[in-house]
Amino acid sequence: MAYTIAFAGKGGTGKTSLAGLTIKYLSSKRKGPILGVDADSNSCLNETLGVDVHTTVGRLREESLETVRSGGDRPGGMSTEQLFDYEVHQSVIEAGGFDLIVMGRPEGPGCYCAANNIIRKYTDKLSETYPYVVIDNEAGMEHLSRRTAHKIDLLVIVSDPTMKGILTARRINELVDEIKLDVVKRAFIINRVVGSDSSVLTETAERVGVSLTGLVPQDDMIAQFDLQGRPVFDLPEEAPSVMALFGILESCRIP
Repeated sequence: MAYTIAFAGKGGTGKTSLAGLTIKYLSSKRKGPILGVDADSNSCLNETLGVDVHTTVGRLREESLETVRSGGDRPGGMSTEQLFDYEVHQSVIEAGGFDLIVMGRPEGPGCYCAANNIIRKYTDKLSETYPYVVIDNEAGMEHLSRRTAHKIDLLVIVSDPTMKGILTARRINELVDEIKLDVVKRAFIINRVVGSDSSVLTETAERVGVSLTGLVPQDDMIAQFDLQGRPVFDLPEEAPSVMALFGILESCRIP
């Protein structure tokens, strides 16, 4: 079974960039392919990784339902479940050192349940063939209560350098305990930190009950790459954000 790393946090903290850089870390420091799972309906992990998405789990489900409703043909006499299973496996995007599967949009306004159940099922299924799985969850806490992943070896809770972000991190941590989510280890990261804010942020986090694992500095190279249309995955290892995150991941003792 794969070692699973999942990211959580409020919107705008940069967790998708950190998830992409975690895939970069694993692909350069560990052996074996990595499965990236974009479990956010507002999919953008692929842009961080620099790969194109040809389809999503949400879209496949819509197409499968439409085939059933219209009485369309199913190739090779496949059942609906067999056809969908085949299509989901075909939707996995293969890249150098990692693969990616994308949840995409839900099947209806405000409803994410079915798509989340599917992404959980196929994350479990596909993880049997990967040493590592990295899941970029949507912002907030609702996805945790929907249990996108059954077991998480390392839950990375990301905050920005604000009180609201730190309090959200604390609430996520409390929710994990409340719903008894199967999490082996947790890491708390404050992202986009300006140098002079480090000590104040550390003290603030400790005061509200968040024990920090590490800080990732504001990195102008990320903004430059974004303007140039270049993926964060291609950042050099000497970039401040990459160095800081790689150090944090080393401290987490990922096998």
